[in-house]
Amino acid sequence: MRAFALAVAAAITLGAPSALAQDATFGIKVLTPETALKAAQAALRRCRDDGFQVAVAVVDRMGVPQVMLRDRFAGPHAPETAQGKAWTAVSFRTNTSELANATQAGQPQSGIRHRPGVVAIGGGRMIEAGGALLGAIGVSGAPGGKEDDACAVAGIAAIRDSLEL
Repeated sequence: MRAFALAVAAAITLGAPSALAQDATFGIKVLTPETALKAAQAALRRCRDDGFQVAVAVVDRMGVPQVMLRDRFAGPHAPETAQGKAWTAVSFRTNTSELANATQAGQPQSGIRHRPGVVAIGGGRMIEAGGALLGAIGVSGAPGGKEDDACAVAGIAAIRDSLEL
C-alpha cells in the first residue's frame, strides 16, 4: 500500500510542472494589419458616402493603434478623438455609445469620464469574434456620435466574414 501511495504522489508531483506551465501563458487572437486597414477603409468609405469627412482608428485588443486614416477635410481633432473612442471601447469592453449613456452626470459610472484618455461619445465599437475581443474601431468627424457609430459598424461588417472563428 505504501508503494502505491508513493507512486501516486510521484505521478502527481511529476505532472504538476506541466499543469503550472500551461497556466503561465495563454494564446490570443489579434487583427492582422491588413484586416485592420480593411475595416478602417470601409468605415471611411461609408462616411464619405454619407457626406462626412472623418478620421478612423483601429486599435488591437490592448488598445495599441494599428491603423489611422484621416480624410482630407476632417477636423484636426478627429484623429485623436477616433483613437480615443477605439481605446475607450476596448479598454472598458463597451461600445462608446453605450458608455456615453451609462456615464452621464449623476449615474454611478459617471466618474469614468474623468479618466485620462476616455472618450465617451458614440463612434467607438468593439471588434469581436468567436467570443474573443480582437480590437476596436473608432470614428470621429461626422455630425454626431450616431453617424460616427454607423460608419464604425460598416467597418466591422466589411471584415466580419474573415473574423468568424
